[in-house]
Amino acid sequence: MSEKNRKTPVAVVDTEPLATGSSAPGAAEHTLEQAIGHQVRHHRKLAGLTVAELAIAAQISPGMLSKIENGQISPSLGTLQMLASALNVPLTVLFASFEQRRDCSYVKSGEGVVIRRRGTKVGHQYQLLGHSLDGDVVVEPYLITLSDDAVAYTGFQHEGVEFIYMLTGEVEYAHADRSYHLSPGDAILFDSAAPHGPLRLVKTPMTYLSIIIYQRQ
Repeated sequence: MSEKNRKTPVAVVDTEPLATGSSAPGAAEHTLEQAIGHQVRHHRKLAGLTVAELAIAAQISPGMLSKIENGQISPSLGTLQMLASALNVPLTVLFASFEQRRDCSYVKSGEGVVIRRRGTKVGHQYQLLGHSLDGDVVVEPYLITLSDDAVAYTGFQHEGVEFIYMLTGEVEYAHADRSYHLSPGDAILFDSAAPHGPLRLVKTPMTYLSIIIYQRQ
């Protein structure tokens, strides 16, 4: 076949959103109507009002209020003004969640906030690698280094769950009434309300990634 008649391959573009191996649900679409509905419901509950009570105060029907809260209709500015007045909030509050940002925490190598332990936890260095800026769940990722003069400590206790991924060194790590020998590449996920921490420092210095997840208060 001549160069002139040879067809150029056409790239096929997959327009489907890509997903990871996680079983987390996909991000939901967030329309203006849904955002307004969420804010109306949220502030109605904060005010301790039923759908019927707020509907009367805003001079609309309970059916219309229900549709607004479920994001099924686009209410007029006049209706939104009456709702804001009945809820005793500025009109702009009803648009707040539609404007919310999608936060990202970025920390360059070596620039995480460093926390050094003293007393019984001497030799334990924590480097905070990021932080949650918003939302109901707090995620705290730490790079933990235990130096040659570090001492074992198994009295850590806090709310949430903790994930540890061993990077260097070796440790016997205690959780509740059991212990686990962790070498580079080993991982452990546990309920952090139970007492936990390094029981025996097998090979120092050691480093491991610790991710703590808990409900924001």
